[in-house]
Amino acid sequence: MNTPISWIKAYVPDLDCTTQEYVDKMTLSGSNFECYEELNAHCDKIVVGQIKTIEKHPDADKLRICQVDIGESELLQIVTAATNVNEGDKVPVVLAGGKVFDKESDTKEMKIKKGKLRGVESFGMFCGIEEFGAAKELYPEAPEDGVYIFDEGAQLGADAIELLGRKDVVVEFEITSNRVDCFSMIGMAREVAATFKKPFHKPVIKETGSGEAAKDYISVEIKDTNLCKRYVARVVKDIKIAPSPVWMQRRLAAMGIRPINNIVDITNYVMEEYGQPMHAFDLSTVEDNKIIVKTGEDNTTFTTLDGQERNIDSSVLMICDGKKEIAIAGIMGGENSMVTDNISTLLLESACFDGTNIRLSSKKLGLRTDASGKFEKGLDPNLAMEAMNRACELIEELGAGTVLQGAVDVYPEKREPKKVPFEPEKINGLLGTNISKEEMLAYFKPLELEYDEATESIIVPTFRQDLECMADLAEEVARFYGYDNIPVTLPKGETTVGKLPLKIRVENIARNIMEQNGFNQGMTYSFESPKVFDKLGFGEDAKERKAIVISNPLGEDYSVMRTTSLNGMLTSLATNYNRRNKAVRLYELGNVYIPEALPLTKLPDERMKLTMGMFGAGDFFTLKGVVEELFDKLGVANTEFMATRGYVFLHPGRQASIMVKDVVIGYIGQVHPEVSERYGIEEEVYIAVLDMPHITELADFDRKFTPIAKFPATKRDLSMVVKQDILVGEIEKVLKKNGGKFLESIELFDVYQGEQVKEGYKSVAYSITFRASDHTLEDSEINPVIDKIVAELGKLDIELRM
Repeated sequence: MNTPISWIKAYVPDLDCTTQEYVDKMTLSGSNFECYEELNAHCDKIVVGQIKTIEKHPDADKLRICQVDIGESELLQIVTAATNVNEGDKVPVVLAGGKVFDKESDTKEMKIKKGKLRGVESFGMFCGIEEFGAAKELYPEAPEDGVYIFDEGAQLGADAIELLGRKDVVVEFEITSNRVDCFSMIGMAREVAATFKKPFHKPVIKETGSGEAAKDYISVEIKDTNLCKRYVARVVKDIKIAPSPVWMQRRLAAMGIRPINNIVDITNYVMEEYGQPMHAFDLSTVEDNKIIVKTGEDNTTFTTLDGQERNIDSSVLMICDGKKEIAIAGIMGGENSMVTDNISTLLLESACFDGTNIRLSSKKLGLRTDASGKFEKGLDPNLAMEAMNRACELIEELGAGTVLQGAVDVYPEKREPKKVPFEPEKINGLLGTNISKEEMLAYFKPLELEYDEATESIIVPTFRQDLECMADLAEEVARFYGYDNIPVTLPKGETTVGKLPLKIRVENIARNIMEQNGFNQGMTYSFESPKVFDKLGFGEDAKERKAIVISNPLGEDYSVMRTTSLNGMLTSLATNYNRRNKAVRLYELGNVYIPEALPLTKLPDERMKLTMGMFGAGDFFTLKGVVEELFDKLGVANTEFMATRGYVFLHPGRQASIMVKDVVIGYIGQVHPEVSERYGIEEEVYIAVLDMPHITELADFDRKFTPIAKFPATKRDLSMVVKQDILVGEIEKVLKKNGGKFLESIELFDVYQGEQVKEGYKSVAYSITFRASDHTLEDSEINPVIDKIVAELGKLDIELRM
């Protein structure tokens, strides 16, 4: 919202501050300041002068020598090339030492010095409207090319910058959509008055209208009361189209609005002053002298004021007469009812339309106007009549026409002010302040918030749609008491222990373990190509192929949501391999997307996967050790690595499922050589994938202190001959299950196949450690345990080596 300070002072005349003080205080009271523009920033020492004589330059055909009266004792000589000035004209004169706007300059200004033009002294310069930094269209009286010429009434020596309304500052505020009242000059002036604690002078509207009644000229019917809350119409006869007064033109120009004529300018002026858009119709074009507000018909076209044909449908609200559409409600009028210079009787409209419908219609039609921009915020229907009366007052004041008595006002459901309980103690409790009830009410008064002592409530006017409850009133108190005056206090209530959620803690530990072991974090796309499944070797009926297809993909390579994290990891490893990195370790924490059924009936299961990949230094057991270290740090107990052949993308003899109590929580292995070749990697690649939701469920951080053992350990070594198809994991199960309460650790220290071991068998040796915390173990306590272990191993056809 652009707010010229000069216009604000029309309602807050006692405002006296610098621009910086103005924006600082308005910011502290809750108005979001964006920027400001000093309209005269590049202009100085420009006065009104009158040309007394004009002589031809003796040495230049295009130059003329002027003697100019600027209200001082001596005339000022100025040499000019302007062709549109004559003797007696009053023009802006830039004095020596002054400056004007120059768009070609880096500093955007040009300093004027006295000098000679073809041998003749010149002590200043005449200037046109563009030298003031203004656009020509904002000053319709300015010539197309040449020096600006003032009216005869302009006083000699007066400040020309001020006369043109350029001695002003336009401040831009960003208004939030809940403060509809601040999309107007009156609304912003109300905020200024409350902020600076100055009297607020709202325009006092005089009663207008005489002679015939408006209801005898026009009738109004609202067919869709949900989309039109109120429609006010007044009639003006004997219209006299003319330029609007200078003061109105200057205020509109400061807002960036081009003055056109008195009628159009009045409607624009009231729109900016009250925030209520208005529209004018030529009553002679309104069939049956009737206004009907209803939605349009499908597959129809309508020509708007800009000469464009618009496609209308049944969702667009239209203003119609007895036979045709004459305007798109709240957006733009129609060409068939436009106001021309030949108008004699005017129909003025001031209405309240549904903001959501206006916004949707504006977007659908590709047509956004100043009016639609205000309507779409949701206006106060009570504003319609006030703005209408203000416009009619200005019409009579400016002699633009004769306003008829009364108005046709269709207002099906009147909006009443609401009451909000006033509870000063709760407000102080919420803010942490100690402000008296009287002081709070003093803040409310300039905002037009009245206090009802009988019900102990605040009566909220309808233009303040944002005030609904006690917290809203507390915000008003805080704004004008001053946020910077609210004391710093500690929060009240019970303290809580702050910590990260378990999921985040587990993921952070996983990152730490990965990076401690030399893994670098990667991040890959969740969108993939369906060709990935062929590349990884999945069968046609593999569950991984049941992927969610994206309806508007970037391309085929990003057309499905990934169901496995392998492709991203292998692609990253391949990139590093192709760049000649000899040893690479990467990890990724990323989601896969598993649909319950296709097509989707509900959101898919998004499961976080920890994916590890490596090549170069290290092998299967290196990666297995990293996984085991992670489990140890997270307290995930009873994990098993079970050999399997179920993963088609892994080497059939070097893969394992990672399980806890028969639940698969991940897998590990060497990537199948054929898969590695498809990715262009000519080395052994090892990967591990862990399901993080399962890991999080199993994580246990309940660690108990174990004191350092005071008594010595007892060790036993078992060397055994086992069949080659028996895994060491099966042997370790037997050792742990039958090791008894004194078992401390088991360690595999030898695996051998060779001439001394018969064919089809291997030699496996373990060191088993026992220890008691309260005494030194004796053979009588250990030997029965060893005997039991040997007996159980025998059931697996395992023999001890002697």
